[in-house]
Amino acid sequence: MEQPKGVDWTVIILTCQYKDSVQVYQRELEVRQKREQIPAGTMLLAVEDPQTRVGSGGATLNALLVAAEHLSARAGFTVVTSDVLHSARILILHMGRDFPFDDCGRAFTCLPVENPQAPVEALVCNLDCLLDIMTHRLGPGSPPGVWVCSTDMLLSVPPNPGIRWDGFRGTRVIAFPGSLAYALNHGVYLTDSQGFVLDIYYQGTKAELQQCVGPDGLVPLVSGVVFFSVETAEHLLATHVSPPLDACTYMGLDSGAQPVKLSLFFDILLCMARNVSRESFLAGRPPELGQGDMDVAGYLKGARAQLWRELRDQPLTMVYVPDGGYSYLTADATEFLHSLTMPGVAVAQIVHSQVEEPQLLEATCSVVSCLLEGPVQLGPRSVLQHCHLRGPIHIGAGCFVSGLDTAHSESLHGLELYDVILQGHHVRLHGSPSRAFTLAGRLDSWERQGPGMYLNMSWNEFFKKTGIRDWDLWDPDTAPSDRCLLNARLFPVLHPERALGPQDVLWMLHPQGDRGEALRAWRASWRLSWEQLQPCLDRAATLASRRDLFFCQALQKARHVLEARQDLCLRPLIRAAVGEGCSGPLLATLDKVAARAEDPGTAARALACVADVLGCMAEGRGGLRSGPAANPEWIQPFSYLECGDLMKGVEALAQEREKWLTRPALLVRAARHYEGAEQILIRQAVMTARHFVSTQPVALPAPGQWVVTECPARVDFSGGWSDTPPIAYELGGAVLGLAVRVDGHRPIGAKARRILEPELWLAVGPRQDEMTLKIVCQSLDDLQDYCQPHAPGALLKAAFVCAGIVHVHSKAPLREQLLRSFSGGFELHTWSELPHGSGLGTSSILAGAALAALQRAAGQAVGTEALIHAVLHLEQVLTTVEVQGNETRLGKVGPYRLQK
Repeated sequence: MEQPKGVDWTVIILTCQYKDSVQVYQRELEVRQKREQIPAGTMLLAVEDPQTRVGSGGATLNALLVAAEHLSARAGFTVVTSDVLHSARILILHMGRDFPFDDCGRAFTCLPVENPQAPVEALVCNLDCLLDIMTHRLGPGSPPGVWVCSTDMLLSVPPNPGIRWDGFRGTRVIAFPGSLAYALNHGVYLTDSQGFVLDIYYQGTKAELQQCVGPDGLVPLVSGVVFFSVETAEHLLATHVSPPLDACTYMGLDSGAQPVKLSLFFDILLCMARNVSRESFLAGRPPELGQGDMDVAGYLKGARAQLWRELRDQPLTMVYVPDGGYSYLTADATEFLHSLTMPGVAVAQIVHSQVEEPQLLEATCSVVSCLLEGPVQLGPRSVLQHCHLRGPIHIGAGCFVSGLDTAHSESLHGLELYDVILQGHHVRLHGSPSRAFTLAGRLDSWERQGPGMYLNMSWNEFFKKTGIRDWDLWDPDTAPSDRCLLNARLFPVLHPERALGPQDVLWMLHPQGDRGEALRAWRASWRLSWEQLQPCLDRAATLASRRDLFFCQALQKARHVLEARQDLCLRPLIRAAVGEGCSGPLLATLDKVAARAEDPGTAARALACVADVLGCMAEGRGGLRSGPAANPEWIQPFSYLECGDLMKGVEALAQEREKWLTRPALLVRAARHYEGAEQILIRQAVMTARHFVSTQPVALPAPGQWVVTECPARVDFSGGWSDTPPIAYELGGAVLGLAVRVDGHRPIGAKARRILEPELWLAVGPRQDEMTLKIVCQSLDDLQDYCQPHAPGALLKAAFVCAGIVHVHSKAPLREQLLRSFSGGFELHTWSELPHGSGLGTSSILAGAALAALQRAAGQAVGTEALIHAVLHLEQVLTTVEVQGNETRLGKVGPYRLQK
């Protein structure tokens, strides 16, 4: 089924809890817009929550207010008005809480996924998948309104989920199937037969959950996806001026209101559920609030009363997507690793990575955006992300390693890691950039009330093994019940004498043998807990380092694709590099590949890629890519290439290129000249086709006996010239053609025979029995114009040269050459009954017919594949303007027939 047209969003908002991250995430949205993942006209806003932990409901209300304010300003209003919502399609994406396995949160957790159809090559984050789902699967068909989507889960949605919007009003939630066992720790919807939501249960009892079971035996899980109609969004927006709900927004905060924490599902949506009474709603407590803070609970009661007044009359319905899938990205490392690996796959997943020894990666492991040099072993169910490592390194089963580079590789030499989480972090301490490293066990709990353990062992075992004591980790006034991994000061962030490395946490795995040196260094360091580390994380530096590593491996990929002559399109990579400011390193890599190429074909493709880079840098401005390429400034580089000095030619091209990078018009003209340089090398490459022409000796026909070749014409249906460089280099090529008879017979042909006179008799005509041009070649001087395509009989003369019958540069006269090899000369006729310029493939088919007939008359049999290469060579000898493609040529000369 055809994928529905995507939603043309009016506004996309990404909420985040740290104000220092707003600009970082704003840039990430803008990058995705440049990649064409987001419509060009969409307003993009990264919005900080008014207070840390305002809850999903508070973040939603604040984001809605910010969207309405910006749309009001754009429409010329001087105050916020809900009128701007009437035609708006708004998408609010919530970043949510901190995530122990990615410094940039669940939204920017990279997935082992590649999109080969994407116009721009890039890592795929959870945010990208959710954007695609909301734009192309859940959103299409919906009326104007506000979509809200959490980013703390993985979703899978069929291409057309079949959501109907006829007569819709109110609010709609999207639910996905889940088992009863999964629902015990999650939220589920209870609905009636018409889809109206009756109640929402979080960690409900078995009796409550049993009521929610559908005909498929599964329950509808709360998925984090909600749609508000314009009417409901207006009611919700109206609450931002009413205490105490005004405290959920930045306006309320700026007005001095006491912050209030709201849940999207258990405050805002729950008041619309049909079975919920006002009394139970006002007395209830959302799961996000916890059990303490009685004063806050009283404050929240007032907020809930206001929500009840505004939203109670709005209907709440549910859409169940039975073929979809939902998986919450929990803080459980085992579940997290499971979500990033594919247990049923028999090979390692290698995504946007360059691995020198892939045979060392075991099945069910995953490598994303990495450069692995030398022997790097990775065990099953392990994940490696954003690492540049140099072996020998052994990472065993059940590990997650992220954020390490070559400087940290030595810390891993000689170790065998199993069931650990090792991460490198970019941090900023009092304004200064630094690196820190954290280590945890796969089985450790990141919950406050979880089992007390670290590195897969109890705290007591850990203390006994390492010599660390509880007072090293917690203040004396921290109650034993409050001590957990989240607030344990385990991780060094600053050492008084040296830079920190992974060894400053890895020692805890094997503390024996260093006489306590590692423990003393650990105690001498300034250490932070995981909670204390979060505000210090430098997310801008984290994303920048990921981008740098991605392009570092991408440059290696480009070099490998070119040098190995792989049939892989580099245009998405080129667009990515230009779009994110990495065109300089890419141009340098392409120059290096071209200069060191062992064959002109590889060098030609590298120069074609340079032309593509320059074209992309012009951003669609500066004129057409096609145009002249003979500016005098480029003559010197071209002359080096013509003389075969590839290294000097590429160097001279690069030097000249630097003068043409200042504006789009110059970039386009430079691209044209690189295509001109590439054509020089293509011509040289195609000339090597003669090395693939092989013949088999056969009986020499008697003098006077004709060898006749008759060929059909060719009609192209699609793909004409798509198999021609430079197009074929990056976009591939496929030509669909049909060999056809004209008036019942083959209209193109050639015939050749030996004659006793040591001369060459040439004839060309419109029909086999009507020759209008006759030429007699009695000396080599008569053949010197064989390489001038418009000279009389040039194609026939070139056929004798390319077939090796005549050697035009030999000192032996033509008469002597013919008598010595064939005891006489040849007569060659060609004809075509098709009009000149008919587009039916006449020129190349005629060349193939002439070569086939001539070779056979000279006692040589040539196969179809060899004949294809022979025609390629002949057309280059003729210095034809275009370099034609192999697929086109197969369609032209494949059906030839020989007759004596």
